[in-house]
Amino acid sequence: MQQLLHYLGLPLDASSHGPQVDQMLAVVHWLMLVLFVGWGAFFGYTLIRFRKSRNPRADYAGVKSHVSSYLEIGVAVFEAILLVGFAVPLWAERVNEFPSEGDATVVRVVAEQFAWNIHYPGADGKFGRTDIKLISAENPLGLDREDHDAKDDVFTVNQLNLPVGKPAILRLSSKDVIHSFGIPLLRVKQDVIPGEVIPVWFTPTLTSVQLADATARTYTISMKDTSNALLSALVSREEYRAKDGVVIVSKDQPISPDVIPFLLQNGITEIVAVSPSPMEIACAQLCGLGHYRMRGYVTIQTEEEYRAWLAQEASYLQE
Repeated sequence: MQQLLHYLGLPLDASSHGPQVDQMLAVVHWLMLVLFVGWGAFFGYTLIRFRKSRNPRADYAGVKSHVSSYLEIGVAVFEAILLVGFAVPLWAERVNEFPSEGDATVVRVVAEQFAWNIHYPGADGKFGRTDIKLISAENPLGLDREDHDAKDDVFTVNQLNLPVGKPAILRLSSKDVIHSFGIPLLRVKQDVIPGEVIPVWFTPTLTSVQLADATARTYTISMKDTSNALLSALVSREEYRAKDGVVIVSKDQPISPDVIPFLLQNGITEIVAVSPSPMEIACAQLCGLGHYRMRGYVTIQTEEEYRAWLAQEASYLQE
């Protein structure tokens, strides 16, 4: 069933707890399928069994069988098992069994209309002081750089970087209205409420490079694709060369409309492409007129790559 759900559009799983979520989704869909077929068949049976030609006069005593009651009890028992055996344990694990902050990557995520502000502690591992009076376009978090702990803090807008294979604890908060933080590929979704700090945690299992390889697709191209908006939004996952060896499209290069004729002229009719940002942060709560553009991007790196990225971001503070 899980394979069928993936075929029908369930995104790839890139988190350690994802299989549990997908398993629960599969069980729920099996239940819905059984209920749909069962009640549909029962409805059809009643239409035939109690049709007017067979029952010209009303029977005020009605059916005395309790089969339908037994079926309803069975459905209720199944739903109770689903709740107690799957949903409650999964919820308890995500809410009550947080990993130690010393063994995790801890990040603050502050939502606002219409952006995700990401706050990383510096090399000291401590979040610096923030002050609402210091908030500006250049300082959306209101970081007080005079505070000792804030001097090495790093922040990004709509870009979340995390190391693979290590628990990540995100402290979610909002500056204005209710938002909903969601990363479908990590099976994470949590409403963000103004005035509250809500922690969520997960462990990424795939780097962005691995994810790109797993989600890449082969596209057949033709001259009509010179105006194909879908292809223009993708990047090549392989390098393509002309017959004389000249590179037409490099790996990870955007597929612009003008390169397609050159590909076709050199006998290349299929290309492997992928989204340049396969993992996104989506706001799943209508939060205003600009809700549609409240998108963030997630980059999952190796521990070494993550530390190098963090060090590079910190180096900009010295400039």
